[in-house]
Order: sequence, then C-alpha cells, then structure tokens
Amino acid sequence: MSLETLSLHDLAALDSDIPLYAVIGCPVEHSLSPPMQLAAFATRHLPARYLKIHVPVEDLPGAVKTLQKKGFLGWNCTLPHKLEMVPLVHKLAESARQLQAVNTISVENDQLVGFNTDGEGWVRAIREEFLLDVRDLRILVLGTGGAGQAIATQAALEGCERLVLVNRTPEKAEALKTSLLPFFQSTRLQGSHARLKSMAWDEKDIAAELDSIDLVVNCTSSGLKASDPAVLPTRILQPHLCVYDAIYKPNPTRLLESAREAGAKTANGLSMLLHQGALAFEIWTGQPAPVEIMRSALKQAATS
Repeated sequence: MSLETLSLHDLAALDSDIPLYAVIGCPVEHSLSPPMQLAAFATRHLPARYLKIHVPVEDLPGAVKTLQKKGFLGWNCTLPHKLEMVPLVHKLAESARQLQAVNTISVENDQLVGFNTDGEGWVRAIREEFLLDVRDLRILVLGTGGAGQAIATQAALEGCERLVLVNRTPEKAEALKTSLLPFFQSTRLQGSHARLKSMAWDEKDIAAELDSIDLVVNCTSSGLKASDPAVLPTRILQPHLCVYDAIYKPNPTRLLESAREAGAKTANGLSMLLHQGALAFEIWTGQPAPVEIMRSALKQAATS
C-alpha cells in the first residue's frame, strides 16, 4: 500500500470500504506513524488504512469536517495542529484536558473525542532511553507549542524536581508557567533555584541554567530539516546532561550531534513516537498494542 502524502484534494476524492485512520500535519511527509500503525493493525488482524494527510493550518477546521464525512474512525495530529484541535473536538478526555493539547482523536458515536498520548508516551520514552523517572529530574523544555506544552505539563503532573520553560516568545512561556504554578507550591527543592521558571530564548541565560538541569527536551520544530542549525551549540552543553530531541528525523539532529560532542547522553523522538502511538492504537481498538512489532516497523522505516 502506498504511503504517499495525500493533499486535501486527495482526501475529498477518497473512497474506502475498510476503516480509515490518519496522521495530519504541516509538514507531515516525514511522519513514520503509518508503517508503525499499519504493522499494529495487521498483527491484531484488524483491517485498516492509515494515511498521511498534509493539512495547512488555515484548512484545519475544514479538513476535520471532511475526515468526519469520509468516515475516519480516528487520527493523530502532529505539528502544528495539537493546540488548534482543542476547540474542534466535541469532548476532551482527561489527558487532553490536563495538557490542553490534542494529538489523538477517536470518533465515538459521531462525536470527536480528543486525547493526548504525548505526555505519557514521553514519560515512558525517558524511562526507556535514560533509565530515569521524570519525577526525579530537573528539566528544561525548549519550545512551548503543542508538544512543549504537553511535555511540560506532564512533567509538572509527575512532580518533577524543577522545570524551566524557554520560548522565543517569552509571553507564551510565561503563560504556561502561570498555568503550572499550582503543581509547584511546595518547598521540595532547597536552594536558590526556583522550581518553576520561564525565560526568553537567550543563549547566555540558557547556558547559566544548565548547571542545575538534568534533562533538556527540544520541543521546537527546528531540526526537522538537515540544514537547520543546532538548537543549542556544543559550547554551552555539558557532559552531565541528558538531551532528548522530540524530532526523530533526520537522525541524529544537529542538536543531538552537538550534545554528543559535549559528552551528554542523547536520544531522539522515535521512542516517544512509539509509545504515544501505542497508546493511540489502544484508544482506537481497545486492544493491547503490539509494542515490539511497532518498534520493529519504526526502526525499519527510520533506516529506509
């Protein structure tokens, strides 16, 4: 089956006699969700098509209506639609309500139910990649869009040791900080560093923070192109850090190359993609996800 990216024109002309699922985004061409999810459906002997659909930001509301009209049973959202999907669903599951971002939609009785599997998927990925629990970590999150908001909020829900939010538009980081303040109303961390902090994107200021950080997470879209510069340069990264890039292609991203040069531990977003995808599969089907089959399909797709 072709895994080519469909346009909205292709979507309008689509006809299928088997259940339909998709990943939508802008861009979405790089997504490895289709081979992973198709492998899961096949393993569980569930007939299904899982498509990649390019949806420009301004066309999202219309695209959602078309997906419903065409009988899609569910879909995933990638950049930049995770925040914009929130007002377009009929109901938010607890995960999406808490994280105020939607990455998984399930169609239930003609109603769109929004979920967020990014947060829990990320927690599982950090445990798998670094053998660490989020609750024990001092975390710096780069970018507070849909993925950054979900990850930062999940870190707060887990009770992480410290959380620093960095965004090129500092007002967005400050707004997220304000929403997370109730999770940090304790004196758990002793010393001069605030447990929750927001800041503008300033390399010198970020460098000063890294002394008191264990885990850096890139949630920006910078790095999707091989030509993108490293989000943070080698000279400010440190050997004690774990650096997780939510981007998984190209592998490694320039950020991870810089982190390795600095002696830091690194991992890319393939593990988060796996675990959030497994959770989405379980939401759609009510069956346990065949995680190792999905992992194998992802690895094969990532190297092809």
